[in-house]
Amino acid sequence: MQIAKVCGTVVSTHKSKTLTGVKLLLVQFLDADGKVLPNYEVAGDTVGAGINEWVLITRGSAARKETGHGERPVDAMVVGIIDTVTSGSDMLYSKKEAERMY
Repeated sequence: MQIAKVCGTVVSTHKSKTLTGVKLLLVQFLDADGKVLPNYEVAGDTVGAGINEWVLITRGSAARKETGHGERPVDAMVVGIIDTVTSGSDMLYSKKEAERMY
């Protein structure tokens, strides 16, 4: 799994029928210090993540293991919304604190 930040949504009215009903998010990966990386990905969302939230992303065949997604052509899936991330004694991210900023 990787940590990413939700930075947008993707809307596609013309797509594979197997993707009907799948919310698509634009996510940007983060490094171990919580800094954004230049890598972006479009990921399916199974947990209802929103803009600016930090999320857990699973990629590859593991993304299709989520119940009901075995036949969908997804290569990345949001499988969790992160509450906190700490490294040693440093708090890298707190959803509660981030919500206060917006």
